[in-house]
Amino acid sequence: MVVPREHGAWGMLLVPLATGAIVAARTGINSAALALFISAAMSLFWLRTPVESRLGTSAIKAQTAEERKFVSRMIAAIGTLAVLSLAALLWSSNVRALIVIGTVAALAFAAQAAVKQFGRRGRMPAQVIGAIGLTSTAAGAYCVATGRLDRTAIALWVANWLFAGNQIHFVQVRIRFSRAVSFAEKLTSGLPFLLGQAALMATIVLFWRVALFPAAIAIVFLPVLLRGILWFTRGRQPLDVHKLGFSELRHSLLFGALLCAAFLF
Repeated sequence: MVVPREHGAWGMLLVPLATGAIVAARTGINSAALALFISAAMSLFWLRTPVESRLGTSAIKAQTAEERKFVSRMIAAIGTLAVLSLAALLWSSNVRALIVIGTVAALAFAAQAAVKQFGRRGRMPAQVIGAIGLTSTAAGAYCVATGRLDRTAIALWVANWLFAGNQIHFVQVRIRFSRAVSFAEKLTSGLPFLLGQAALMATIVLFWRVALFPAAIAIVFLPVLLRGILWFTRGRQPLDVHKLGFSELRHSLLFGALLCAAFLF
């Protein structure tokens, strides 16, 4: 009822945050502001689960009086931490830049809630839209650490969101089409994902050509692009959700490390 259960969402929040902080370190960082940002981001992310449990809008609801009382206390504690962290952060940092980032993230989460109303058809698009808000921690961490919302901050945000979108699409394909065996079956069922892979490559090239991404960005996305393409050639792969989750976690960590290296060297 209290701890966020979406393991993928944790990764989409923390890996971008880490990339923003690490890349910012090349020019020196405001460690106090960064610590406040981490506290604010984590508490706001954490707050959603107990709020949904208390309102009864999640799968796990606070049902008894004792459970509702416990969840309410947690909401008050986490909410207080979020408010204090945000207040201190806005007092000491680039307020205008943080408002821009926060506004975009809030609009993304609002759009996600709206798209969810379409039911199963809107599940994956809603996740991709929500990832815009989660990956905003890349720009936010970089911004508070350096005091600038510049091209690098935007590039980190965009790169993390492109990776998150690809990862969401791949996981959905693996879950929905786990019984596909032959290349022809996988091509028929996974054609939208394959087209998405092509669109991702085209987008990477476009952002490199306009100097948003460094030249090494191709290496950064290579592992996930290969992972997606190889799925079509490996025959049937029985679905093991836990194994898939750990595999995608490794890809997230590798992506984060390569992304930092691309911007630092």
